[in-house]
Amino acid sequence: MSEAKINETSSINSALFTDFYELTMAQGYWKNNMNQKVVFDMFFRKNPFNGGFSVLAGNETLIDMLTSFRFSESDIEYLREQKIFEEGFLDYLKDFKFSGDLYTMDEGTVIFPQEPLVRIHANLIECQIIEGLVLNHVNFQSLIATKTSRIWLASKKAPIMEFGLRRAQGPDGAMSATRASYIGGAAGTSNTLAGKLFGIPVMGTMAHSWIMSHSSELEAFREYAKIYPENSVFLIDTYDTLKSGVKNAIIAGGELVEKGYNFGVRLDSGDIDYLTREVRKELDRAGFPQAKISVSNELTEEIITTLVARGAPINSWGVGTHMVTGGNESSFTGVYKLAARHDKETDQMMPAMKFSDNPAKTTNPGIKNVFRLYDSNGMAYADILALEDEVIEENKEYRYYHPMVDYRQFAFSAAKIEPLLKKRLANGKRTQPRLSDSEQLNLSRKNMQSQLEAFDESYKRILNPHIYKVSLTEKLMNLKKDFIEKNIR
Repeated sequence: MSEAKINETSSINSALFTDFYELTMAQGYWKNNMNQKVVFDMFFRKNPFNGGFSVLAGNETLIDMLTSFRFSESDIEYLREQKIFEEGFLDYLKDFKFSGDLYTMDEGTVIFPQEPLVRIHANLIECQIIEGLVLNHVNFQSLIATKTSRIWLASKKAPIMEFGLRRAQGPDGAMSATRASYIGGAAGTSNTLAGKLFGIPVMGTMAHSWIMSHSSELEAFREYAKIYPENSVFLIDTYDTLKSGVKNAIIAGGELVEKGYNFGVRLDSGDIDYLTREVRKELDRAGFPQAKISVSNELTEEIITTLVARGAPINSWGVGTHMVTGGNESSFTGVYKLAARHDKETDQMMPAMKFSDNPAKTTNPGIKNVFRLYDSNGMAYADILALEDEVIEENKEYRYYHPMVDYRQFAFSAAKIEPLLKKRLANGKRTQPRLSDSEQLNLSRKNMQSQLEAFDESYKRILNPHIYKVSLTEKLMNLKKDFIEKNIR
């Protein structure tokens, strides 16, 4: 992504976009000559929304930012003004750039807790400084992509229109949310700038103010139909949905149909279940069964699930607030932890592990790969964490272990094995040519859709989903147990 494009989509184009303690630690490493090679994993601890899966997003924008990550002269001067950094360290930062290797899953991948989504090999200072950038990009966009995919599934994969710009957390939040929601299954957006920059279809019709600005509701509908005959969706709840809104829509819509066009209606308030049924009856009675019904108004996946289950005659959904903010869950639980470090005495990469009184916060040590195992029907059965040098073969039975409870284990012979982590940056440079924003987004969106098809419906339930297996190989489990036993002693 060019610097101009980054500035157009975000107000952030500075290496100062990091937590201050990353810089104080970085100076400490520099001062003590502790800039050895290390490996960090970015993973998350639990699925949001009490769901059974999550969707990876934001790693492509992360790669864009890493390839242009620099400290400007004004950045260096600001740090100098803090009177805490030595000139030698500031000189080091003047030439700073990310020069490591980055492995990540494809954007749009269906993901689960504990598995590395991004694996970074670099020197310690580089890995430390970029921590905030990694977590900011992947956490927020993965949250929104996951929320959107749940809404999309709840609607039985009907068209979802993202209407969240005005409720998003600032301009950067709006742009990132629109991007992530498209990956998660939204058909289009009201965010015109995102449409331009990302190639996302833009959608929208009218607000209540259009209708209230005219002398009558019918006049408002007719004037809109005159200007946009091919895209007329009438908002029918400004005054009274059944007594005036749908009746005037039928008049204006009928005039359009006579000219060879079609029309639709939208409801933005009231009892959606009852009103859509009555509106559908009115439209059908008037001879317009082809007229589509769209609804909006603080929709969530739970509301949509209920409406779909009750058979409400809704063709498309406009979702804003709850989709672009995460609704009842405001953050994704992604973390960034040291997994391995270079040891001077042995000249080897040594595994590292974080311990905790809370077993869920104890990390999995070493440089790891992630493999998705499929059964003979082509359905995803389990994701496996393995050490970098391990090979898992198809049609060969292995035993796998729960990440926290070793007595929970299973044996499985996979008909197909898919490695999920792929090398995307080598020495700070892309391993493949960069796709356009539109090409990348459509690829990520298609990846999400095709991946969801490989998971049983029980994992995708909105309420009380089945827990998908994420397990360790025997070698990785033994390494983890050795670390724990040594620490206890």
